[in-house]
Order: sequence, then C-alpha cells, then structure tokens
Amino acid sequence: MLSELCEAEGVNSEVRYWVGMALREALANAIKHGNQLNPERRVLLEIRVDAPREVVLVVEDEGDGFDPASLADPTDPNNLLRSSGRGVYYMRHFMDEVRFQPGAKGGTRIELIRKLGGRDEEPHS
Repeated sequence: MLSELCEAEGVNSEVRYWVGMALREALANAIKHGNQLNPERRVLLEIRVDAPREVVLVVEDEGDGFDPASLADPTDPNNLLRSSGRGVYYMRHFMDEVRFQPGAKGGTRIELIRKLGGRDEEPHS
C-alpha cells in the first residue's frame, strides 16, 4: 500500500524502498516488542504522502510503552553481535525525523517523516 501511494504521488523508487524499510522495522517493533506478540492487541498505521514535501508514517501499538533513550547503541562493539536492537537505529538512518510519544492506549506512538525532493535520496547518516 505504501509503495502504491508513493508511486501514485511520484515519489521515486529509491525513496520508496528506504521508507518501506523503515515502516517494516516500525511494524515489527510494534508487534514484537510493543504488543509482545499478543493477538488481542492491535497496531494502528497511518500513511500520509504529501508530495512533493514529505511522507509521514505513524505506527502505534497497545503495549506498555518504552523510553527510546534507554536503547543500547547497536554500533557499540559490545552490541555488534546481538541479534536484535537495530530497528530504531535503521529507522533513524532511513528517515529524516523519528518521534516517539506515548500512545493513546498506553503503548508507543512513533512518527516517521521523510522529506522529499531537493536532496540526495539515499539514506543519510
């Protein structure tokens, strides 16, 4: 759905790819870490494509919430071999803005924003 909306608005394929990667990470985190794989809890998704300015993704889970400042740095040598802990790092790398706040039902709400046009369309550091 995201790719089709972006394509309809003229967002190039490179941006669609990186935004899609960020969305997959956010959804995986919401399902696994936020909702603890509980099938009774929902994940809400909002997609806005405001071409030519930006793509906005909002993902909200119904979990217990968390403090993003408490996340370990996945680039720290002590964390390089860990099997998890890179999702938020990737989201921050692929998107221009990543905002966390408490969700309406107590979980976490993450807003991912990718600016469009006028700059290199590759992910940035």
